[in-house]
Amino acid sequence: MAERAGPALSLFVTGTDTGVGKTLVSAGLLHALARYHPRVVGMKPVAAGTELIDGVAANDDVLALRAASSCRVPPELDNPVLLPDALSPHIAAQRAGVRIDIEHLVACQRALALRADAVVVEGAGGFMVPLSALETGADLAGALGLPVLLVVGLRLGCLNHALLTAEAIRARGLTLAGWVANQVDAAMLAPDDNIAFLQRQLRAPLLARIAYQAAPDPRALTFNLPSAWQ
Repeated sequence: MAERAGPALSLFVTGTDTGVGKTLVSAGLLHALARYHPRVVGMKPVAAGTELIDGVAANDDVLALRAASSCRVPPELDNPVLLPDALSPHIAAQRAGVRIDIEHLVACQRALALRADAVVVEGAGGFMVPLSALETGADLAGALGLPVLLVVGLRLGCLNHALLTAEAIRARGLTLAGWVANQVDAAMLAPDDNIAFLQRQLRAPLLARIAYQAAPDPRALTFNLPSAWQ
């Protein structure tokens, strides 16, 4: 695959917690960006939890991002660290005898940015998820230095989680480029009021609102993309 002449649009997707829809949003974002950029690719630097598919260990999040990407890249670039156990990355890595090297993950992202027009990097878990005894997902985000998109899982407690995460993102000197409201609890009370509060407090644009769906389709998501991403 030929390398591009200029830098690709690159974004880092994080969430208020695990299970809030980061992969859904990342895949949907890839589909949305593909309308403006011929070559888009998703990246999952660290994936924890695998199952055997045709005798090969695979991770659902990684497969979803690859399915939404319009260009194919070596697996060691779009998923440098694949860990067998569905645990916090630092525990999964320790159990697998693997050291998560942030510098290597950054180098992989830079290599992808030479091969694609847009790169969507999905973090593991929440923003501060441990990657080792000393480093977290926030350290990875800081080393990448990319604009951050925050996925807020709409459920009880999301306001506290969203405000804390936004504060942590900005404390690292990163730009909170936007956020997505994803209703993960079908029975959540007053979702509109929660979204209105966050629109006032997060000081970043709401790029998408996703209603609760039992089996959401990332291709059907609608994003209000900033003009700089188009």
